[in-house]
Amino acid sequence: MSQKVLVLPGDGIGPEIVAEAVRVLDCLRADFGLEVEVEHGLIGGAGYDHAGKPLPDDTLAMAREADAILLGAVGGPRYDKLARPLRPERGLLAIRSELGLFGNLRPAILYPQLADASALRPEVVSGLDIMIVRELTGGIYFGQPRGIRELPGGEREGFNTLVYRESEIERIGRLGFMTAQKRGGRLCSVDKANVLEVTELWREVMTGLAAEYPDVELSHMYVDNAAMQLVRSPKQFDVIVTENMFGDILSDCAAMLTGSIGMLPSASLDERGKGLYEPVHGSAPDIAGQGVANPLATILSLGMMLRYSLGRGDLADRVQQAVGQVLDQGLRTPDIQSAGTRSVSTGDMGNAVVEALRA
Repeated sequence: MSQKVLVLPGDGIGPEIVAEAVRVLDCLRADFGLEVEVEHGLIGGAGYDHAGKPLPDDTLAMAREADAILLGAVGGPRYDKLARPLRPERGLLAIRSELGLFGNLRPAILYPQLADASALRPEVVSGLDIMIVRELTGGIYFGQPRGIRELPGGEREGFNTLVYRESEIERIGRLGFMTAQKRGGRLCSVDKANVLEVTELWREVMTGLAAEYPDVELSHMYVDNAAMQLVRSPKQFDVIVTENMFGDILSDCAAMLTGSIGMLPSASLDERGKGLYEPVHGSAPDIAGQGVANPLATILSLGMMLRYSLGRGDLADRVQQAVGQVLDQGLRTPDIQSAGTRSVSTGDMGNAVVEALRA
C-alpha cells in the first residue's frame, strides 16, 4: 500500500537541500521498491508569499493527510519586519502544534571521517552518539499568557509563561525511556528543579515513570550543568530528555560537537509515529542559491523518516551507509571541508549519495 509524503522546501537554502533529498527518495522508489506518493506544499516565507500566512490552509490539509513530511528550512531577513504571527517561524510552530508533533528526536552523531572538524579534541568526541529527546509542543514557546505590555509610568514589560501538565511530561518521558531502551539503556532527564516549580514537577513525573522501565538507568541533571558537561565530557550521555526551550538550546550545543550543524537530522513525532523530518540547521539566506549548502542533514532526515514513519528501516540503513561512503570518498561541502578533501557543490553531494546507493 502506497504511503503519502509531503515535501515542504521552505525558504533560503531549503529548496536546494530538499531537492537533493527528493533525488534520493526518487532513487529509492525507482530502484528499491519504496511505494510512496509525493506531494509538494509551501510553508514559512514561501507560504506567506503565496497565501498571506506562514502555514497556508492547503498545506495544513495536505499535512494532515500525509504519512510523513519532509521539510527544508524557514525564515529569512526579508520577513523580519512582519507582525510576529505572520513570520515564517510561526508556520513551523503551527504545523507542529496542529499535528500534535510533541516529541523531537535530535541525534548528535560524529562521523569518524569528520572527527577533525569538531571544535573539541578528537579524543573527547570520537565515537560520539547522543540522542536528545525534546518536548516540542508545550513549555514557554506556547504557554499563555504572553506578550509585551506597558506598565504604569510608561515602561514596557515582556512576559512569557512556562507551563507543563503532568500528562505532557509523562508523554515525552515515555518517549525518552523507550528511546533509551533501544540504545544504551541510559536516560538523563534535564531540568532546573532547584529554581523552577514547573521542572520540579518534571523531575517528580520522570522519577515516577522510572519504575515502569527497570532496564533503563535514569539520572537527573540541571540544565546549566548539562550544557557544561556536553562540552566537558559529551560521551557520558546516551539519551537526554528535556523540555522545549532547554532542548532547543542543548541540541544546538550538541550539534556543534559533531563538526557541523549541516550534518544533523531530526524527527518530530506524534503519538502514532507520524512525523515531520527536517535538518536542524536554519535557512542560511546568506548562501542561498550559491550551490554550497550541505544536503546531508536533509538526506539523513529522509533516513529517519524511512525508519520511524514509513517502516523501512532497511532503506534507512542504506541511506546512512551511502552517506558514510560519500564521506569516505573525501567529498565535502564547504562547511565540513578539511585538508585533503575535495570541495563539492550541493548537487554534486546529492548525486554522490545516489550513486553510492546504486553501487
